[in-house]
Parts: sequence; C-alpha cells; structure tokens
Amino acid sequence: MFGLGATELGIILVIVVILFGARRLPEIGAGVGKAIKNFKAGVSGDDEIDVTPDQEGGPGESSETKPDS
Repeated sequence: MFGLGATELGIILVIVVILFGARRLPEIGAGVGKAIKNFKAGVSGDDEIDVTPDQEGGPGESSETKPDS
C-alpha cells in the first residue's frame, strides 16, 4: 500500500489524532466518504440537469405564456 508499513501508518494515525482530536475523526471520515461518493456519482452518473430544449414553441416562448389570439 504505497510502500507504507504498519509503523508508518501508526505514526500518521497518531499525528492525525493529535491534530484533529478523537472526537472530530468520525466527522472527518464521514465528510471524506461523502465527497468520494459524490465524485464517483458525478464522474460515472447521468447528468442531473436536463438541458434538452423544449420541442413545443420557439425560442423564448413558453407554453404557459402563449398570448390568446
């Protein structure tokens, strides 16, 4: 795993606990997990916003605001 042994990972874990505190580690882990999940969904998922133009009416003309003639 990137050339890191158990000793190096333990030292990194101790430094992280000292910097952030044991109480904030679950919050940080959850935030990182959500960020990775959203990134994967954005890369592989379909677009959430549908930008296809309306087939009815011309440009700038909405079906709700057609004038009565």
